[in-house]
Amino acid sequence: MAQRKVVLEGDEVLRKKSKEVKEINARILSLIDDMWETLGVYNGIGLAAPQVGVLRRIAVIDTGNEGERLELINPKILSTEGVVEEEEACLSLPGYIGVVERPARMTIETMTRDGSMLTITGEGLLAKAMSHEIDHLDGVLFVDKAISVEMADSES
Repeated sequence: MAQRKVVLEGDEVLRKKSKEVKEINARILSLIDDMWETLGVYNGIGLAAPQVGVLRRIAVIDTGNEGERLELINPKILSTEGVVEEEEACLSLPGYIGVVERPARMTIETMTRDGSMLTITGEGLLAKAMSHEIDHLDGVLFVDKAISVEMADSES
């Protein structure tokens, strides 16, 4: 595993739609492992492949809650329910916080690293993270959907 550089807003890769993963091979598995390493270093909740400069439909999420450490490969949204407005941030937009409307509950279908299909239903933070990361795979940043955006308070 290796830490990768997080791509920042302004890099055109963040605005492009990611390509589907056709085959899970050593390169894809290495990318996923590197994404976990990078997410840990930055102490984030989620990371999408475009954020490390790779246009593939892959994301990793770790909400810190048991059972909510996920690897998403070619995720597809099956359904959403409800709407919540909450603050969120992004590793690719350091220093910014925005209020965004996200689904209160979301069900997705995704491939796992062993190639099997998995259906996941998330609520709260997990639903928000899945929505945020899938947006990245479509070239959408949270600021595009934000009701309001501001600089984070830098005072400690």
